Amino acid sequence: MTAHLSARSTARPTGHHAARPHRPVRASGGCDPAGRRPRRPRATCPGAAVTPEHDPRALAARFAHQLVEVLTGARPSGQLMRHTSLDGYGQLASLVRAGALRRGGPADRPRLGPVHDRSPSPDAVEACVRVDLGRRHHMVAFRLEQRGPAGQWQCTAVEAR
Repeated sequence: MTAHLSARSTARPTGHHAARPHRPVRASGGCDPAGRRPRRPRATCPGAAVTPEHDPRALAARFAHQLVEVLTGARPSGQLMRHTSLDGYGQLASLVRAGALRRGGPADRPRLGPVHDRSPSPDAVEACVRVDLGRRHHMVAFRLEQRGPAGQWQCTAVEAR
C-alpha cells in the first residue's frame, strides 16, 4: 500500500492541469519580443501602428458614449475622472449637477447619432454628437487632447445644450 501511495505522489498530473502555466504567457508583450512588459507605452515603440484603441476617431466615439452615460445619470461621473483634465472634470461635474441631459422617464434611453469629429492638431480631437432623449434632442461637444509623457488622451472641455 505504501508503494502505491508513493508512486501516486510522484506521478505527473494528467488532464487539463498538466501543461497549464501558473499565469498566462504573452505572445509578444509590446516592444520586447521576449514577451516581457514594455518600459515604454506601445505608442512610443518603434514601428507602432495606429491600432483601433489608439485611433482618435474610435476613441471619440467611445468617449462620447461614456460621456452621455454620465450626463444622463446612468454612470457615476467619477468613472471619467482619470480620463479628464481638472478643468474638463469641473465642466463635467457642473453639467451633471445642472442636469444638462435629464431623462423624461425611466423608459427614455439616450440614442446617440453619429459622432462628428475634427482634428485641429495631431494631438487633439474635437467632437460633437446629437443625443435623442425621448422627444428632446441635445448636442454634446467635447475636446480630447493627448497629455503627459505617456500620451494619454484626456477630455479638456465639455459642453452640452
